[in-house]
Amino acid sequence: MLKALLLLLNFAKLGPLLKTGGTMILSVFAYAWLFGWRYAVGFVLLIFVHELGHYLAAKRAGLNVGAPTFIPFVGAWIELKDQPMDARMEAKIALAGPVAGTFGALLCYYAARSSGSQLLLALSYSGFMLNLWNLLPINPLDGGRIVGILSPRIWLLGAPILGVLLFTRPSPMLFLLLILALPSIWSVWRGTWHQHLPANYYEQPLELKLQYGAAYLGLAIFLAMMSGGVHEQMGALRG
Repeated sequence: MLKALLLLLNFAKLGPLLKTGGTMILSVFAYAWLFGWRYAVGFVLLIFVHELGHYLAAKRAGLNVGAPTFIPFVGAWIELKDQPMDARMEAKIALAGPVAGTFGALLCYYAARSSGSQLLLALSYSGFMLNLWNLLPINPLDGGRIVGILSPRIWLLGAPILGVLLFTRPSPMLFLLLILALPSIWSVWRGTWHQHLPANYYEQPLELKLQYGAAYLGLAIFLAMMSGGVHEQMGALRG
C-alpha cells in the first residue's frame, strides 16, 4: 500500500512535465500532418521558447505558475495560478515571451544563413511572424497585456486591426481570438476594466510607461522588418 502511494506521489510530481511533453508531441503530430515532421518539431520548439520566456519571468516575479500547455493550431499558454500585483509585473511577464521567441527566431535565421537551410529559414520566418502576431494590442494577446501599462483603452485600437485581419484573412484562429477579446473590449468601452483588480493597478510612473511603450514599438518594428526581409529571401529562393 505504501509503495502504491509513493508511486502515485511520484506520478503527480511528473504531472506538469507529462502535460507539457504530451501536448507538445500532440502538436508536433498535428503540424507534421500538414507541413512535415521536421518543420513541425522546429515550430513547436519555437512556441516552447516563447512560452518559456513567460514562465521564467513569472517565476522570477515570485508567482505560482504552471508549465506550458499546447493546443495544435492555437498555440500554447502558461497558467498563472497567482495573478500579477500590478500592470508593471503583467507587462514584464507578457514582454518576456516575444523577446525570448524573437531570440529563438534569430537563432534559426543565422543558422539558416550559415548553412543555407531553407527549412531553418522558413522556421525563422514563422518565428518572427508568430511573435509579431502576439504583439497585436489587444487582450488576451501579449501585446494587449504590454500596452495595458500605458492604457487599456489602447485595446480599442486593436479591435479594428483584428477586424480587418479577420475580413482580409479569415481563419478560425482569428475568429476565436475575437471571441476571447470581446469581454476586454466591452469592459474598456464601459469603463469597467479596472474592476476586480487591486487598487492603483494601472497607476505607474510616466517614465516606466515610456520605457515599455518604446520596448513594445521597437520589438514590433524589428519583427515586422525581419518578417518582411525573410519573406523576400524565401521568395527569391523559390524564384
